[in-house]
Amino acid sequence: MNGKLFLQAILKFLLGVVLVGVLIFLPAGTFSYFGGWLLMGILFLPMFLAGIVMMAKNPALLKGRLDAKEKQKEQSLVVKLSGLMFIAGFVLAGLGVRFDWYTLPEWAVYVSAAVFLFAYGLYGEVLRENTYLSRTIRVQEGQKVIDTGLYGIVRHPMYSATLLLFLSMPLVLGSVYSFLIFLAYPILIAQRIKHEEALLEKELPGYREYKEKVKYRLIPWVW
Repeated sequence: MNGKLFLQAILKFLLGVVLVGVLIFLPAGTFSYFGGWLLMGILFLPMFLAGIVMMAKNPALLKGRLDAKEKQKEQSLVVKLSGLMFIAGFVLAGLGVRFDWYTLPEWAVYVSAAVFLFAYGLYGEVLRENTYLSRTIRVQEGQKVIDTGLYGIVRHPMYSATLLLFLSMPLVLGSVYSFLIFLAYPILIAQRIKHEEALLEKELPGYREYKEKVKYRLIPWVW
């Protein structure tokens, strides 16, 4: 086991737990926030298990997922704006609890949690199919075009999964107002895809032909 990679993964995981917890519960002014605990559970427990699996079976993939520093200016801006979206959305959901704003009914929260877990399953399948995935846009040595499985349906199934994940997050928190903030994500991810595909066409052999074969980027029959 790579001790340095393990330590890096654990520290990032714990930092994520603390940061999300602070952003949700501090504005709420209470720990009695069911939606907050539900989101923390369905977000971090699968993440922890997935990290263990990647550490044991594919440390290179885990390392790629931990590397989040974008070198391209346009992509760096997308990452920063996404971070602001998360901060604003989580804080707004917490404030909704503090000031007793309208919250979704319990059944809607559970349905949203089910959608979130389904999207997590899709995300895991994408990681299984494509071991070249990283959090930054780059072409790795020996990388090949993947055109089977979910990649035979849309060109960016990871982003399709994150679209479901991120749009269901505020609904798990029960906050319609937070959901409005998270509607910025489809716009941000569309910009990221635009720049990513330009890079892949230029540097990844066979990607232009793949685009001709698989017509849709994110949502089948839509875009």
